[in-house]
Amino acid sequence: MTNESTVDVILHPVRMRIIQYLINQQLTAQQLKEFLPDIPQASLYRNLKKLVETKVIHIVGEIPNRGTVEKVYSIQNPNKVSIGPEDLNKLSRDEHMSLFIKFMANLMGEYDRYLDQDNIDLVADGVTFRQASVYLSEEEYTEYVKELAAVYLKVINNEPKKGRRRRTVATIMIPEKMKEK
Repeated sequence: MTNESTVDVILHPVRMRIIQYLINQQLTAQQLKEFLPDIPQASLYRNLKKLVETKVIHIVGEIPNRGTVEKVYSIQNPNKVSIGPEDLNKLSRDEHMSLFIKFMANLMGEYDRYLDQDNIDLVADGVTFRQASVYLSEEEYTEYVKELAAVYLKVINNEPKKGRRRRTVATIMIPEKMKEK
């Protein structure tokens, strides 16, 4: 499998949603279906199969259930669900734009699913998005990224439980075009 196809596997909209629910969890297809009710069952199974075939997720157990066996899925290698610098550096300009469009489409899908409810209260629900430009030296930027990573690390491994609500947090950092000297 080439790096590009692994990237495509990860950034497929349905597979990305499956991956997000399997972070720090072990779930059966039926449990995933409860989290993803808008995905047809056949599509869910087809995408689970693709994720297993590409070793992005793994079958970590089996549960006997009314004469059949339910597979339990999990992510055993969190690095497998991220796109590393080596893979990114191999991509062309058009492939980078395609990745960014898929990323944005996934975010738009998350927001659309949030808005697709009878009552929304953006303030009470903590919905926010903003854009800001900041001026940082390379050293300041490196420190900022380390601090931001530390903030994420405090919560990224939280497991679902009563009182916790899943929230999508996305970060995009785009430097301005380099100025000619």
